[in-house]
Amino acid sequence: MQKSVTIKARTVEEAIDIALKELNTTIDKVDTKILELPGGGLIGRIGKQAKVEVSLLDKNAADIAQEFLKSLTSAMNVPAEVTVTQKEDDIIYVDLNGENMRLLIGRRGITLDAMQYLASLAVNKQSENYVKIILNTEGYREKREKALQDFADKMAHRVVKTGRKVELEPMNPYERRIIHASLQNNKRVATKSQGEEPYRRIIIELK
Repeated sequence: MQKSVTIKARTVEEAIDIALKELNTTIDKVDTKILELPGGGLIGRIGKQAKVEVSLLDKNAADIAQEFLKSLTSAMNVPAEVTVTQKEDDIIYVDLNGENMRLLIGRRGITLDAMQYLASLAVNKQSENYVKIILNTEGYREKREKALQDFADKMAHRVVKTGRKVELEPMNPYERRIIHASLQNNKRVATKSQGEEPYRRIIIELK
């Protein structure tokens, strides 16, 4: 995709309009340099033509994530307001707000995770350094983390009580990390992961 064009036209305005059409963008997303004025000045009609260089502005990772998720939710017929709530060097936290956000969460967050993965692909396709996207809506991530922590404690208690290991259902890497972290300081049980994705699961057993 072209990132910059140099256009000659009768006027500066006309040259910019042509450049925007060639770049398939709008004036707010470009940097414009006037290389030469037309013979009659800014509105010259004869003689020397205007010459301008129009370049696409480099979008940062947050902008790319916002635009991608906005178009994605629109395509899913669940339009949402996309807001970057926090930005670090290698992590961008994005929150979705609107009606029917439960449709964007899906069962156990599977839809939200899929959207987060796609947004990560879109961002890192154009980024020199890997950027992690954390996508959230209606506090789902926090609620899910608390539920998993409570579940981990409950399963650990069962292992201690029965003396038998517990094999949990398959979880994604994010959820497995929460389980491992919740029980890492437990003096009576240990956790380990086994299996291949997407069926990798956690085993809780006595130490």
